Amino acid sequence: MKIGVLAIQGDFIEHIAILTKLGVNSQQVRLPEQLEDLDGLIIPGGESTTLSRLMSMYHLREPVAQMAQQHKPVWGTCAGMIMMAHEITEEDPIPLQLMDIGVQRNAFGRQIDSFEQDLEIVRFNTPPFHAIFIRAPVIIRVGDEVQVLADLPDGRPVAVQQGNLLATSFHPELTNDTRFHKYFLDLAATQTAGPD
Repeated sequence: MKIGVLAIQGDFIEHIAILTKLGVNSQQVRLPEQLEDLDGLIIPGGESTTLSRLMSMYHLREPVAQMAQQHKPVWGTCAGMIMMAHEITEEDPIPLQLMDIGVQRNAFGRQIDSFEQDLEIVRFNTPPFHAIFIRAPVIIRVGDEVQVLADLPDGRPVAVQQGNLLATSFHPELTNDTRFHKYFLDLAATQTAGPD
């Protein structure tokens, strides 16, 4: 199995470190041809406006969308979730419209308003997942085919799945808890194996 990590901006190194820890081959993706032969793609956190512009500059938008349409798993964390959304509350950046969700950027305020929260994850066993939110977005609309995997105590969704697509408001790569990465790898393994 080989998992790509979009490496044009943001905290891609942290994702690669976890994949390496889990014994998984990874590929830093900066050009469209580097998406070939991947079993999945992670779009990391960072600055969403910069991420969007660089994806356009390096002609990555359409190839990433095609990868998702081919039912290969794509996971967006924080800014990556913004890029996964169908729409956002601001005019910029322009999302990839991969998932049927609406997202609000920087929903909790500035960097100083970053926080941590224990979350009950629908697909995980105990203990709760200790999530790190940094200038985090929040999901304000969830489509009919989207499953909420976790929400905040006030009910706002912060982790969702739509088939082969996964999105989290927070940064699992900044913790020692590898359950989200393992879950994504299980998605990739299922897609690679194909139907029985």
